[in-house]
This record gives sequence, structure tokens and C-alpha cells, in this order.
Amino acid sequence: MKISVAKALFNSYTYLEYRKIVTDLLSEGKSTGNEQSEDLLHYSTLNETRLKRLDKTITVPEEISAELKALEKEYIWLVIVEGWCGDGAQILPILNKMALESNRIDLRIVFRDLNDDVMNHFLTNGARAIPKLIIIDKASGKVCNHWGPRPKGASELIKNYKEQFGIVDEEAKSQLQLWYLHDKGLSIQNEVVEIMESMKCNLLI
Repeated sequence: MKISVAKALFNSYTYLEYRKIVTDLLSEGKSTGNEQSEDLLHYSTLNETRLKRLDKTITVPEEISAELKALEKEYIWLVIVEGWCGDGAQILPILNKMALESNRIDLRIVFRDLNDDVMNHFLTNGARAIPKLIIIDKASGKVCNHWGPRPKGASELIKNYKEQFGIVDEEAKSQLQLWYLHDKGLSIQNEVVEIMESMKCNLLI
């Protein structure tokens, strides 16, 4: 795993670099990833609007900011995502705002389809679900923990919808986006801070 994580880090981008790549591709009528389709381009365009809005509106509560500022070690937050991913557009700006609260967090981003090696180590129920946050001890290079692809409340919403209707359709996606809107990023922040407090960096090597 360490080799695949190191390779992903070598291919990673800052948040601003990631945003520019996605925006530039959209200007060419393209989405990120191996597959190109009208649907993925449509989702990418929607996500660009979401990213711009969340970059302006997301805030980090004082208590969470204090927790992040109190970190003793330095960490890399490596996020696996694609520009068309609706959950990624909701989550990435929040992780970026959290990382900016602490000089001990270095946020790096990689594209899933260009980093199969590391993605395959962090599957969700056998699926290549994104976004995935991988938390790495910067000094040792050890993977401490991982989180994603959704906060618990959002995961429950989709699970219950799928059990009731058998599919995840546009209505499910609309309900999911409303969930994110009402949550205002608090569940994500609380869950990530919780695992930062509880983890030990020798669990996943």
C-alpha cells in the first residue's frame, strides 16, 4: 500500500490546482476521468456551480477550528475524487476549509481513474466509491485512517432510498443534495475530527 500511496501523492494536486484542471476541461466541453458522456459533463457543470458556492459559504465552527489547530503531528489529507462526482463537489470544499485552519494539514487531491493502485486499496463494499479521504502521517508516511465516500447521514439516506425503490435515480440524487444543503458541512467536519482524534498511525501500513 505504501508504494501506491506514494505514487498517488506524486501525482497529486493542491485544491486550487484541482479546481483549475476541472474548470479548464469544462471550457473544452470535457469532464475528468476515463469516460466522457453528456451526463458526466452535465454533472461536472452542476458541480462547478456547487464548488463556487461552497467555497464562499462554508465555515468552520470555532470548536472544530480549535481541534484542528491543536494537532500535534503533521498530516497529509489525500482525497480521491473526480470532477463529475456530486458527493465530491459537496465534500472537497469543506475539507479544504478545514485544512486551511491548521498549518499541520496538507490537502492533496488525485483523480480516481488515473490512480487505480491506490483506489483499489480503499474500496467501499467492493466498489470504487468516491470521494475517499486518506489520512497520512506526514513524517512516517503511514496511513492512519480513511473516511468516505459520504457522511453517515447521507449514506443512510441513499441506503434507505435504495431499499425502498431498488435504484438510485435522479430523485435520490436530489434528496441527497438537499441533505448536504441543510447539513451545511457539519457532519463531515465532525466525523473527520472524530477520526483524527481517535486514530493511531500504525493501524494501516
